[in-house]
Amino acid sequence: MSAVSESRIGRIARRTPAFLLLCLGLALPWVVSSLANAEEKPKPNTVQVSLTEWRVSLTPKEVPPGPVVFQVTNSGKVPHALEIEGRGLEKSTSRILPGASATLALDLRPGTYEAYCPIGRGSHKRMGMTNHLSVADAKATSAESGEYGEYDHGGMHDMGHGEEAERSDAPKMMKVLGGGPVIQILPGPFPFADSAMVVIRDRPADQQADLTKKARLGPYSNKVANIAGNISLVAIDRGASGDSVSGVAEFTAQDGARWKVIMDRVQTKDIPFNPRFGGVVMGLFYHGASGVHTPLVPTIQSSLALWAFAHLYKDGRLVTDDAMVHVMLLSRTRRTSDWALDCWDCSDRPVEELQLQVTSAPNTPPFEAPGGFLFVNWEKSSGKSGTLKAAGPRG
Repeated sequence: MSAVSESRIGRIARRTPAFLLLCLGLALPWVVSSLANAEEKPKPNTVQVSLTEWRVSLTPKEVPPGPVVFQVTNSGKVPHALEIEGRGLEKSTSRILPGASATLALDLRPGTYEAYCPIGRGSHKRMGMTNHLSVADAKATSAESGEYGEYDHGGMHDMGHGEEAERSDAPKMMKVLGGGPVIQILPGPFPFADSAMVVIRDRPADQQADLTKKARLGPYSNKVANIAGNISLVAIDRGASGDSVSGVAEFTAQDGARWKVIMDRVQTKDIPFNPRFGGVVMGLFYHGASGVHTPLVPTIQSSLALWAFAHLYKDGRLVTDDAMVHVMLLSRTRRTSDWALDCWDCSDRPVEELQLQVTSAPNTPPFEAPGGFLFVNWEKSSGKSGTLKAAGPRG
């Protein structure tokens, strides 16, 4: 190696520590800044969500933009879920069983987001399970405070789950006329017992006994009889309260008894796991064999569902002034050849079947009819809906 080369190598070696120190000095502020930014990354805000029949509660209902974790608890008696929608985002939890919890982590931009229960193709949402979350900085949040408040429909039809909130939309009205073949459903075994038993075995002991009895000898069976009769009614859905119904059904049962049902009052009592939603509900998706409500009712889509009290007459004699009545204009559940119940999920069928169920009030004797109840279908029925421009007398 030449002397010149050795001299150059020596100089480079002597200068290397200083060069490295210079590089480190220049890089250190960038490294420190990156670490600081990493430490300053915003922590997620937490929103506590409580789901009940039929309400979505948010605490708080306003958060700043950025990561948000929704801690969701199902405090109700039937399965629910939480969906957040808005600003191009739509995310949900899986189905949450009663008493269980779930989390949903999202990154939210400024704006307003809808928080609702998506169970039942929007059925639970229509029953009042919807709320709004405002996402804004502190100043914007302060300026807009109170715009959305806590949505509480109180159980859309007087079911006693919190304070009621009047809906601003016009009352809805439907005129229903029974038509086509008329059949009486007599007590018999539920034709899809296997699907029912899977759900029944997870219910409390008293419910297991009651549902098992209905599975063996209940009102949803393939034991039917062709009869004659007619029905017409007018139902008004005013929202959280004030629903009304006026209608008459007359038919001659299989045994020759002549029955007349005069509906003039809605009823709003809620029964856990088999809820009588109360009053008048339009556009209801009812879970049957899915297990959300009762496993012994087919899953259907209805344009009208109502729960009422009625004056009941048999052969011209008053039986009771407080018969419990359930009417649904729903998707077809029975095949036209023999009127057998041939689907447990009938929600995609035409809405043309009108069901009338009449039972005695709690703690009163059953009716003098097969099984103690009356269950009649008009298989080609229709409903004409509209809105009321001015609210009439409240029922």
